[in-house]
Amino acid sequence: MTLFRLILRSLSRTHPLAHPHLNPNPTHLIPLRTFAFSSAEEAAAERRRRKRRLRIEPPLHALRRDPNAPRPTRDPNAPRLPDSTSALVGPRLSLHNRVQSLIRANDLDNASIVARQSVFSNTRPTVFTCNAIIASMHRAKRYQDAVALFAYFFNQSNIVPNVVSYNFLMNAHCDMGNVDIAMDVYRHIIANAPFSPSSVSYRHLTKGLIDAGRIGDALELLREMINKGHGADSLVYNNLISGFLNLGDLEKANELFDELKERCLVYDGVVSATFMDWYFKQGKEKEAMDAYKYLLSREFRMVPATCNVLLEVLLRYGRKAEAEALFDKMLDDHTPPTVQAVNSDTFNIMVNECFKEGKIAEAYEVFKKVGKGAKSKPFMMDVGGSNNMIMRYCEHDMVDDAEKVYLELCGRSLNPDVTTYRTLIDAYFKVGRVDNALEKYIKMVDVGLRVIPPYANQWFSLLIENGKVMDCVPILTKMAEREPRPDVTTYDIVIRALSQQGNLDAVLELVGQMCRYGVGITSPLEQFLSETFGNAGRDEEINRLMHARYPPYAARGPPAGPPRNPRQPAY
Repeated sequence: MTLFRLILRSLSRTHPLAHPHLNPNPTHLIPLRTFAFSSAEEAAAERRRRKRRLRIEPPLHALRRDPNAPRPTRDPNAPRLPDSTSALVGPRLSLHNRVQSLIRANDLDNASIVARQSVFSNTRPTVFTCNAIIASMHRAKRYQDAVALFAYFFNQSNIVPNVVSYNFLMNAHCDMGNVDIAMDVYRHIIANAPFSPSSVSYRHLTKGLIDAGRIGDALELLREMINKGHGADSLVYNNLISGFLNLGDLEKANELFDELKERCLVYDGVVSATFMDWYFKQGKEKEAMDAYKYLLSREFRMVPATCNVLLEVLLRYGRKAEAEALFDKMLDDHTPPTVQAVNSDTFNIMVNECFKEGKIAEAYEVFKKVGKGAKSKPFMMDVGGSNNMIMRYCEHDMVDDAEKVYLELCGRSLNPDVTTYRTLIDAYFKVGRVDNALEKYIKMVDVGLRVIPPYANQWFSLLIENGKVMDCVPILTKMAEREPRPDVTTYDIVIRALSQQGNLDAVLELVGQMCRYGVGITSPLEQFLSETFGNAGRDEEINRLMHARYPPYAARGPPAGPPRNPRQPAY
């Protein structure tokens, strides 16, 4: 005990608190502690983020009945799973949005380059980004590019595909007429993938088989879908029904329809639209309208896509009154967020019909129409619906009315997209209002929208023809500040026009941009610049500028377009 007291006494003499004047740390009363976060609020935010992530994706041990059971070890031979939606965050989400913006601008080649270059970076693309560029290639009917991109991402780059990836691949092969290859992909999913084919897979395959004249194989695939435990998908049945109707086998089509009604208490009204269309083509209007009335008598709550198909069939065969009645009913039933009864395509169908009949004033009334039901709410028109109205006005050279719709779009805090500006710029050039076209061009570039080379070259050429050469320079400079950079042909057009006016200082500015941003100068352009500046006695300036060494602004990456001849198979 005495020894313990001596130790305490010696420690008290040497402790900084015993001699404050010897203490080098004046804040000795503050406990020294290292925190992982700069503030308590930041720590609380991190805890909330972790809890939210656990709610979305709970750990495997939390799903077991016995919490005390040992956690299962991962089988190294188990197949890898595709990305979940939680992977689409941070830099990978930024990459996805960048690729999507290029797709919306219809710049598919640069979207492909950005997605493929990211495979070799720290921010590898998710399966959702890969699917987005493959789907855009398919929509553009560039089927070979879609197949090559699938092989590049999922075979060569070791990204795990999901069922949506395989569906796009099968759809591309079916549209190219390679149904056997699509069936091989289907068998590959069953044999190797950690998931089963979806109903969309069977829709693509049955349609491809029917288009290839193999309706018997399509019927066998339908039976296989049912035997594997999948539900009776209305659209798969619709493919078979349409195929038998086109062969004139009404009895078999009715048999499949009866089977669908037995398996599904509620089926998609697209099947009734198929029967209506076939009856109308046969001149049997009564039977067609009986099929339509039978569908309405079932009182299904149909989604907008189904009603839109019915509207198209009714309008195609001159049933305007019935189409307007269906349209009014859809508006009355529109009570979001409970029921979403219409979409922008619904309005586009009715508006296009008015323009087709020459009822332009009535088209705008339809565009602004709302339901008269007690609970119905007006539809909040999106950018796509407004773009359709603008395009219809521009087709009739009614640019002032199109401008009014554009201003309404901006007034609803919606952002006009590439299609909006492209339609208006083309329309203003068409009617000779160059200043308005220039104004919209500047606005489009200022908001950061991508102008693909074909349109940039066309618009710059039209501005130059109308004496607006100097107005092209700031627009091109602003375009060069964002990636992807303008094409060399765009610079070529503006540089040659400036040279013809003798404005060599502006030419030097643009050539400097090309060198700084890594836009390669072609041999014809280099020869033209050397001759032009040589005739002006300024060849030393242009040669020094073109041959100056600049640090690489960005990696140039692989050439444009996906790989054409992948070594691995496409599945």
